[in-house]
Amino acid sequence: MFIYVAFHLEAQNLNESTVDFHNPKLYLLNWHNKDLRSDQIPGIALDKAYQKVLDSKKSRRVVVAVIDSGVDIYHEDLEGKIWQNVDEIPGNQIDDDNNGFVDDVNGWNFLGNSDGDNIDFETYEITRMYRQYTDKVDNTLFPGDRDYDLYLKVRKDYFSKLNQAKRDRNNLNDFIQNYDFYKRYLQGYLRKHDFNLAEVKRIKPTDTALRKAKDFWVYVNASGLTPEVIERLQEKNYSTLNYHLNPDFDPREMIMGDDIKDVSDLGYGNNDVVGSRPEHGTHVAGIIAAVRDNGIGVNGIVENVQIMPLRIIPNGDERDKDVANAIRYAVDNGASVINMSFSKDYSPYKVAVDQAVKYAELNNVLIVHGAGNASRDLDFDSIYPNRVYSDATVADNWLTVGASTIDLNVNLAATFSNYGRRSVDIFAPGVDIYSLEPNNSYGLQSGTSMASPVVAGVAAMLMSYYPELTLNQVKRIILNSYSNHQKLKVFLPGQDKKLCRFKRLSKSGGVINAYRAVVMAERATQDLNSAP
Repeated sequence: MFIYVAFHLEAQNLNESTVDFHNPKLYLLNWHNKDLRSDQIPGIALDKAYQKVLDSKKSRRVVVAVIDSGVDIYHEDLEGKIWQNVDEIPGNQIDDDNNGFVDDVNGWNFLGNSDGDNIDFETYEITRMYRQYTDKVDNTLFPGDRDYDLYLKVRKDYFSKLNQAKRDRNNLNDFIQNYDFYKRYLQGYLRKHDFNLAEVKRIKPTDTALRKAKDFWVYVNASGLTPEVIERLQEKNYSTLNYHLNPDFDPREMIMGDDIKDVSDLGYGNNDVVGSRPEHGTHVAGIIAAVRDNGIGVNGIVENVQIMPLRIIPNGDERDKDVANAIRYAVDNGASVINMSFSKDYSPYKVAVDQAVKYAELNNVLIVHGAGNASRDLDFDSIYPNRVYSDATVADNWLTVGASTIDLNVNLAATFSNYGRRSVDIFAPGVDIYSLEPNNSYGLQSGTSMASPVVAGVAAMLMSYYPELTLNQVKRIILNSYSNHQKLKVFLPGQDKKLCRFKRLSKSGGVINAYRAVVMAERATQDLNSAP
């Protein structure tokens, strides 16, 4: 019997969707920088901002910290754009600037040890909490205790993910069996080993078996479920079951051996800011800082910028300790903007992250965070980290960003994007964004992970050309200079049959507009300069 297999493709870890197109259609190249009025593309009007205003202005260098999976600092399109710690002598194994980090020439890797060993795979936070609470239930945690209800929730969520991963494994195995069976069947019918889709479509079935074979093959090709895609899904599923959801897997203890509860413990890690999986962080860095108008690759948003790579994202969930210490490192070492394109569902040491965010706030450092890719309303369903402190007060130096598309119609809001009238500040292009990938390559990726650096880039651009502006002024300009699509009816993310006004999805109800932001910044600085 023929089975149409439905795969559960849950957004995990970095919450991104990657499309490996190294030769994108021309209209996708830098589409997010285009202008709706002149180009008929709902980008951020960045090119217009440079052409009409910024090309004739001077700028100061701004440092943007990219807290991510690692950055290929040797990429051809990031030449001259990587932060340099001028107070550190490379390779002498001495903490020359006494900041607690040895040879931190370009940033820091919080996922390694002093011998150069790095964490690759990690567990999910839900797995770590399930393991922690299971130990407590066996010994010190009992019904009626304050944490017992949380344990029950964690346990339920953990087994929900585990059982789904097992179903995915079974579905994948069923699909592969069907694929092999119908491929052999069509080879026999067509009497050839290699055949194409056109040949299958020309078949006129004379019996049920042949009709099922034809239907299956057409379905597979329409869905893009090639053997290569299935192999990648199998690898991902294997990782989920054997690493991410395996309570007995503890690479942190094996490789680093630090106390994850002790956030004051600094200096752990190493200076390998590239790491083994820098695809995500390199793409993010390219959106912000790729060299403009150099005849290769793409144009980044900010001209006079340096990227400070801070590696905390493994293949799995990040640790709260690393998030907090990466934020503090960025602040202490001169970053004006911090981009954080990651999230998770639990944060057991949220207080430590809150304290780091407050530290950034006190030092006027802006944090820009991707809203996440689970089609969830964040007004009712929190992700971490977020702007709300444990005491219910709210960080004033924080922007949360949803993802928009190239389509100014019902599909404007990316179907995967989280949203929230109170919790998401603004939307930015985040679908089919062409940017940098490791080893001097380029590709398309989609996610709020891509939308966040668009906003971080615009914020850094304003700080670069208008240093007189305060952090609050920069934030206010971004939130009030958007492209207004508030009345446009769009599909609610994740629900292609339910329409809502675009203004319902964020505080601003718009898509960030760099040109309008620059015009507002011009007016604001003129007012400052003309004040008595």
